[in-house]
Amino acid sequence: MDKEARLQGTTKAEHPQALRLWLRMLTCTQLIETHIRADLREQFDTTLPRFDLMAQLERAPDGLKMNELSRRMMVTGGNVTGITDQLVSEGLVQRLEVAGDRRAYRVQLTPSGRAQFGAMAQQHEGWIVDAFSALDDKEVATLYRLLGRVKAHSQAQSAQTTQPPNLTQTDTP
Repeated sequence: MDKEARLQGTTKAEHPQALRLWLRMLTCTQLIETHIRADLREQFDTTLPRFDLMAQLERAPDGLKMNELSRRMMVTGGNVTGITDQLVSEGLVQRLEVAGDRRAYRVQLTPSGRAQFGAMAQQHEGWIVDAFSALDDKEVATLYRLLGRVKAHSQAQSAQTTQPPNLTQTDTP
């Protein structure tokens, strides 16, 4: 049962519309991601994390350090290392030494990896377009704009909570 379905049978007053919207967004995200994972596995014998790592490298033709990949993908260094090891063994990415840092490596797509990712990315785009095909272009644009406002509001809230308090002369001991 998805998160949204759990609310069925409860009264609207018990769950504000914003909560219902949040659960609908989560459910849609999970459904689309499940389809994408299955399609990647079925058509390319790969996983979403591998696709995500290759997508990061495709955007950085000179490659990325392992810690930068980890930060961009929001996963641990161990996860990035494991995925990178697999992709290196398949000849899809290569590790390059970083001048002046014997412990660091830059990871870069190989020509074969770039070609394979190009095919996957093209299919992926089609899957995403299909996932939103129930909406017309105007509805997609409206949803994009509205979610942009939610994103901006959330980013502003995050910025407020992460900034140190302003200390004035009277606030200091």
